[in-house]
Amino acid sequence: MESNQRKYNSLDVDSRAVATAGFMTRVYQWMFIGVLLTAGISTYIGTNEQLAMSIAANRGLFWVLVIAQIGVVIGLSAMINKMSTAMALGLFFLYSALTGVTLSVIFLMYTQASIQSAFFTTAIGFGGLSAFGFFTKRDLGPIGTFCSMGLFGLIGYSLLAFFFPAMMGGAAGLVFSLVGLLIFAGLTAYDTQKIKTMGQMARSDEERSKISVIGALTLYLDFINLFMIILRFTGDRRR
Repeated sequence: MESNQRKYNSLDVDSRAVATAGFMTRVYQWMFIGVLLTAGISTYIGTNEQLAMSIAANRGLFWVLVIAQIGVVIGLSAMINKMSTAMALGLFFLYSALTGVTLSVIFLMYTQASIQSAFFTTAIGFGGLSAFGFFTKRDLGPIGTFCSMGLFGLIGYSLLAFFFPAMMGGAAGLVFSLVGLLIFAGLTAYDTQKIKTMGQMARSDEERSKISVIGALTLYLDFINLFMIILRFTGDRRR
C-alpha cells in the first residue's frame, strides 16, 4: 500500500511538472512572437532611412507612440482579469508593434551589424538568465525586491537626465548602463521564477492563460531593456 502511495505521489509530481513546462512554453512562445514582431517592424522601418527619419523628426508622432505604449501596458496590466485571453494577446501584440515603430530610430544611430550582434547577445544572455530562474531552487525574492528598487532609481535618474542630458555623458552614462544591465539581469531571473510560481498556483486554465500573457509581457520588457543596454555598450555608432 505504501508502495502504491509513493507511485501516486510520483505521478502527481510528474503531472505538475508537465503542466508547468507546458505553461512556461506558452509564456515563451508569446514573448518571442512579440520580440520577433518588434524586430521585424523596427528593421523594416529602420532600413528605410527616409521613413525612419520622418518618424524621428516628427516629435509629436513619436510622443503619441510612446504614450500609446504606456497606455496599452497599464490597460493590459490593470484590466487583465476583465478581458478575454484573446483580447489580452491582441493588446500585447499591439504593444510589441508600437515598440517596433519607436525602436526603429536606433537604425539611425547604430550600424545594422552592431544591432544584430546586440540582439543575438541579448538572446543568449536572456536564455541563460531565464533558465537559471526556472531551474534554481533558491528563492529569488530578495533579488527581485532589490532590483525593483533599483529600477525605480533608474527611472528617476532617466527623468532627470531628460532635462539635464549631461547626466548621461561620460562615466556617469557608463555607470548608468552597467547598473541597468545588472538590474535587468536580476529581474529576468526573478521574473521567470515568479511567473513559474504564478502558473503553478493558477486555479483554472483560463486564469493560467491570462497569466501566460502577463508573463510574456514581463519577460518581453526584460528582454527589450537588456537589448537596449547591451546595444549602448557594444553598438557601433553610424558616422
